[in-house]
Amino acid sequence: MNIVKRAKAPTPKFFKVLRNIGLVLAAVGGTILAAPVALPVVISSIAGYLAVAGGVLSAVSQITTISDHKNAVQ
Repeated sequence: MNIVKRAKAPTPKFFKVLRNIGLVLAAVGGTILAAPVALPVVISSIAGYLAVAGGVLSAVSQITTISDHKNAVQ
């Protein structure tokens, strides 16, 4: 199954929840990074990690699919 088919295939409910959490983390991280005020380096660093972690979590959760029993690897 190629990446486009995987992205379009149905996603299990648990991974939909994880995808949404990842999107929120990425949004929070991006908002903190784009803040117009000077923030301490530690906060900017944490915001960068949040944005990356949220993006990865969302991407991995989106390509997780529901497979039929006969197609599952055993």
